[in-house]
Parts: sequence; structure tokens; C-alpha cells
Amino acid sequence: MKNKVILVTSDVFGKGETELGETVMETFFTVLKQQLELPVAVFFMNRGVFCLTNQSMTSLHAKELQEKGVSVYACKTCVDYYGVENELTAGEISSMGHFVELAAKHEVITIS
Repeated sequence: MKNKVILVTSDVFGKGETELGETVMETFFTVLKQQLELPVAVFFMNRGVFCLTNQSMTSLHAKELQEKGVSVYACKTCVDYYGVENELTAGEISSMGHFVELAAKHEVITIS
């Protein structure tokens, strides 16, 4: 995961049943935070910003990643669209321009 940025574009991992997708997303972040090599950043956009609210157990793992030095960002446009700014429990609000800068410097892995 070293020198990578993870882009999360959904509040579920994969297509299919919502409950299963939420569980798989949480499992991904549980395993990710246990790795020796962590990503540079995780950027949440579209419905992915819900992963940073108390509606999602993933927010706890995102917070732990932050504590380990991983930058965690929420797309400002998406946060505004869904009206969740006051519900974010992890991450900081950032711009699409910042994501483009990250993508120019690091390999992007997309989770959708």
C-alpha cells in the first residue's frame, strides 16, 4: 500500500446486497489498518463520504488510520451535496483539486 491513495466512491464495497457491501467495506478497512505499509491517503467521494459518519463503522477505522498518519479526506462537493458536514467523525474536508494533486503523485486504487 506504500505510495498509494485509496479512492472510496461508495458507502458499500461492491455490487449486491447493501448490508453485505457495508460489512465488506468495514472488513477492508479493518484489514487495511493492520498492514505494516499504509497508504498515503484515503479520499472519500460521492456516497463514500457516508463512511466517515457515525452511520458507518468504517468511520472508526478511518479515524484509526488518521491516528497512524494516513491522511483521510472527504470531498467538499459531496459533503455539501449530502449535507453531512456536521456528521463527519473522521477525516477532513478537501477539494477535488487536492485529489487531482494526490493522483498525480501516487497510484490510485478505487473502491466502489
